Amino acid sequence: MNQPSDALKYIHLEDTFEAQTYAKRPVVIVRGKGALVWDTEGREYIDCVAGHGVNITGHCHPKIVEAIKMQAEKLISCSGILYNDARAEVVEKIAKIVPKGLTRTFLSNSGTEAVECALKLARKYTGKKEIIATVKGFHGRTLGALSATWEKRYREAFEPLVPGFTHVKFGDADAVREAINENTAAVMVEPVQGEAGVNPAPESYLKELREICDENNVLLIFDEVQTGFGRTGEMFACMHWKVAPDVMTMAKGIAGGVPMGATVAKEEVMNSLKESEHASTFGGNPLACAAAKATIDVIIEEKLPQRSKQLGSYLKEKLEAIKENSQIIREIRGLGLMIGIDIRFKVKDYILKSLEKGLLVLTSGLTTIRLLPPLVIEKEQVNKTAAILAEVLET
Repeated sequence: MNQPSDALKYIHLEDTFEAQTYAKRPVVIVRGKGALVWDTEGREYIDCVAGHGVNITGHCHPKIVEAIKMQAEKLISCSGILYNDARAEVVEKIAKIVPKGLTRTFLSNSGTEAVECALKLARKYTGKKEIIATVKGFHGRTLGALSATWEKRYREAFEPLVPGFTHVKFGDADAVREAINENTAAVMVEPVQGEAGVNPAPESYLKELREICDENNVLLIFDEVQTGFGRTGEMFACMHWKVAPDVMTMAKGIAGGVPMGATVAKEEVMNSLKESEHASTFGGNPLACAAAKATIDVIIEEKLPQRSKQLGSYLKEKLEAIKENSQIIREIRGLGLMIGIDIRFKVKDYILKSLEKGLLVLTSGLTTIRLLPPLVIEKEQVNKTAAILAEVLET
């Protein structure tokens, strides 16, 4: 891809001074609106990356921009040892939208931090040390969250990790039952595995896990970092199966693009953490809280979970039609606007071909193209997304 001078300058600066931990695409994005972004030359792209699913409400939603502006002029930072109006209002809003029984929230800055809090809660509340997670599960890259993450290539260079983690096959409730012992504190699962290829839980799986955990006095933790806030067609993915966890982690879409994470739990579970046993300097800062308040309002007012369900079904139908004429596509998976296109080859070349045609998409493992567009994406943009993918994959 030929790059203009401005793009080359910015690429050179990042390549020279930034840690080289990302597989970068050869494009410099400088502006976004809704489901579209533009590069340094003004070229337009449909954004089905959306910050790895962060931009649930689209780029620069006017209500969220206004909330951020107003809060930035009022108060940006406020320590957790002091009360704050924006923080108080956002934890109240969160309590109203999460699964029943989850009434207490700890605010942090990212999904992996939310997971770290959940792991500490499990150990503190139960007095036990072991966590059961799943094969192909992804929960983050800090040492505790990484210990719950399965993928070997993320883990090996940093071992030894936190002890006490076991991984069992996703979707197999009997494997969880067999793995539980007297030292098990919690079972942690994603209702839809994101990094593993967009794999929704089998129909009865979460209900069975709830029963198993109740029978064995073990906490059930749902990682909804990627699946929360309407992404899958419900406010939280576990609501598809009408199952409530004891602890839930969330981040990504929570604050319209501003960094934020949250761990919600039943009152007795969260209250097991005492003063000074957990904290976050920037967690619950007024700027992020104002953004999150506005984001939750937009999600509800614009009925984005319902929109995700409808447009997700529409896009999947189009992709299934493409599959009929493609020797490349193996399977289409997903819920709502969280979609995986499993193909017969490594995805890198197809990602770059999509980029050339004005479409930004993600990987999910080596052979799955992942689509996480903003939930405000227009039907015309969905049609264009499908048309580009048809060009790239219909061979």
